[in-house]
This record gives sequence, structure tokens and C-alpha cells, in this order.
Amino acid sequence: MAGAGRPHRNRDGRDRPHPPAWSDGPVRSFALVALGGAAGTLTRYGISHPLDDGRLLPAGTFGVNVAGSFVLGALLTALVLRGDDSGGRRTLRLLLGTGFLGGFTTYSALAVQTHTLLRDDHVALGLAYAVGSVLAGLGAAGAGIAAARTVLR
Repeated sequence: MAGAGRPHRNRDGRDRPHPPAWSDGPVRSFALVALGGAAGTLTRYGISHPLDDGRLLPAGTFGVNVAGSFVLGALLTALVLRGDDSGGRRTLRLLLGTGFLGGFTTYSALAVQTHTLLRDDHVALGLAYAVGSVLAGLGAAGAGIAAARTVLR
């Protein structure tokens, strides 16, 4: 590994400049996750806010969490079946999996909405929403895994 200030060598032994810091490594990974996360958060807000606004049951949050769990299960399975976590697969995992789907799904909103239901004496609905969301998310992730395996094998 070339040290600071020492040039990298091409395969033919000639010096080449250091790649920019953003081209690989933690800065690039952070940028991919941040970009994907911002897009996922905006997408979630656009979908869930109109469905949740003023309603007792937050169906929008439930829907995006279940859909996101399905897509994440399918995406990660597809990437694993295609090879190791490097190159384009790593880029897709960071941008779409960790970033976009991490921002698209929102278990923090699930927690706040459950708390609100419980606080407002909708105990049965709050518990059903919390448990149902987690179970539906697990089921959706499993279905996404199965779908990717079926399609890609």
C-alpha cells in the first residue's frame, strides 16, 4: 500500500497520481449513503405524509415500512447471489440498501406513532400497530428474499 506522498504504481511500474479521496473509501461510502438516504426520506415523506395526516391509524408509515422491507430483502439477496460485496454491488448496497431504503423505511416514526396511540388511550390499536408492523416487516423481508432467490436461480 502506498504511503502518504508516495505515488501509486501502474501495472507497468509507472507512477500514477493518488486517486481523489472521494473515489473510494469512507468518504465515497458516506456520500452514497447520504445521497440515497436523502432520496429515500423525501420519497417516504411524499408517500406516507398524505396517508398518515390526521388519521388515527398511520397506514402510510405501515405501508412504506412493509414495502421497504420487501425491497431490502430482495435487493440484498440479489446482491449476495451475484457475488462478493465489492465494486458495483457495494455501490448499490450503500446507495439503495443502506441509503435509500434506510431513509424510506422509518422505525423511528413507528415508535413515535405507537407511543402516541398508547398515550391517547388507544392501547389495543397501538399494540396491534407495533406488533403488526414488525411481523409484517419480517414477513415482507422473507418474501423479498424468496422472490429474489426464485427469480435469480
